[in-house]
Amino acid sequence: MDPQNALESTGFMLASGAQSMIKKYEAELSKMTGKLLNFGAEEGKAAGIKLSGNLFLLCLTVGLADALALAKVQGIQPSEFLKLFNNRNPDAMVPARLKKITKAKFNEPLWELNMARKDAGFMLSAANNTGTNLAAIPAIATAMDACIAKGHGNDDWSVIAKDGL
Repeated sequence: MDPQNALESTGFMLASGAQSMIKKYEAELSKMTGKLLNFGAEEGKAAGIKLSGNLFLLCLTVGLADALALAKVQGIQPSEFLKLFNNRNPDAMVPARLKKITKAKFNEPLWELNMARKDAGFMLSAANNTGTNLAAIPAIATAMDACIAKGHGNDDWSVIAKDGL
């Protein structure tokens, strides 16, 4: 949790390890943090989950930076871009996308990899034409190309996550 959440007791804490120790302090930690998420007896599991979650936040921020850079080269104001996400909440998309990836149901595409790669190409082209550097999209395009080369072009674009499963 961030410092403001700590001050307001509105965050959450992840715990794993000795369950007797967690049970002993659970009520006090929950009061302090707002919510305690117990991931079981495996020592270090909570730390690994926290790092994975923080990796997602880092990627989200880089993705937003790329999106804002691309919007800028197209003459789109940040407030106009924000209007999209005020109406299309990506927070609601995360569990559904994660479920699709973890179930590995890539053969039921919502957005085919070939089409997503076409859009990634447009993004790269627009950025390159204006000398704008994008951090995430070049790596994503490379992963897309590798999956297309393996015959996954007609699968859901999230097939690029397959090797991480």
